[in-house]
Amino acid sequence: MPRPSHAERPVIFLPPRWNIKRGLNGDFLFKGVTVLFAISILGILLLMAVSMYRQSLPSIHTSGWSFIPGKEWDPVGGTFGALPYIYGSLVSSLLSLALATPLSIATALFITEVANRRVGGMIAALVELLAAIPSVIYGLWGVLVMAPWLQRTVEPFLNDHLGFLPFFSGPPYGVSMLAAVLILMIMIVPIITSITKEVLLAIPDSQREAAVALGATRWEMIRMAVLPYGRSGILGAVILGLGRAIGETMAVTMVIGNTPKISLSLLDPAYTMPSVIANEFAEASSDLHAAALMEIGLLLLVVTLIINSLARLLLWGVNRPTGGQA
Repeated sequence: MPRPSHAERPVIFLPPRWNIKRGLNGDFLFKGVTVLFAISILGILLLMAVSMYRQSLPSIHTSGWSFIPGKEWDPVGGTFGALPYIYGSLVSSLLSLALATPLSIATALFITEVANRRVGGMIAALVELLAAIPSVIYGLWGVLVMAPWLQRTVEPFLNDHLGFLPFFSGPPYGVSMLAAVLILMIMIVPIITSITKEVLLAIPDSQREAAVALGATRWEMIRMAVLPYGRSGILGAVILGLGRAIGETMAVTMVIGNTPKISLSLLDPAYTMPSVIANEFAEASSDLHAAALMEIGLLLLVVTLIINSLARLLLWGVNRPTGGQA
């Protein structure tokens, strides 16, 4: 067999990593730029934390560790405790997440697995429209429509039939922890639904076809082939929903009642960390008051980082291979 001539031989060009005559290689430059941008994110986070810590030093020196478990908030007397705000933020966020997660996953499953393409597309567009509504609109609707409806209908019903439980005792105020939970649930449902929908659409059809070929019903196919395959993505959607809920300010401020107290009853008013910052920072009566609000912001940052870190650990545990899996 004749050997190919020099003109017929393929020419392979291997770009050098570094060449003094030609200068920097494009791949090397691209890698350096992306690494710089990635490090800049950590730098911005560190800069925010250091700046907030420095501005909250007067409050840290005055209150010390008693700031976190403290329950009294008195700017005139110079006494500041953040526990009611931490409690309000965590309870409202976690309860809204508990209500929104099954609703969001069920909606995403209906769009991708049950409805036809036309109906599913219409519902998906409506869900995305809900995600685009500003939070102040949710707050106005909550304080003008939802809170009066809760005060007249839902809260008296809960108090009459479940008032023996501490979670539904007390007079109906309308603006309450229950109103904040419901408004947060409505706000995070579009986020979790949209991301879950994209995760389910990314699952290969071969997973579904294999389950159906083995005789599985639609529900069995969803339960055994769809949800396990997309559980990590669904968990990521839930994490993003929690991040939105715990940091929401305007809508919650308008419906939660803004009363710094700790109560098991969902019918009582409450307060959150973002709400107290939005309400009082512009009118801080002293430098110590402003420092206390800045320390609440620092606590909110720390709580958010802790929650996201725990969620990442949970995600790692879900994705970790078990048994003989590779």
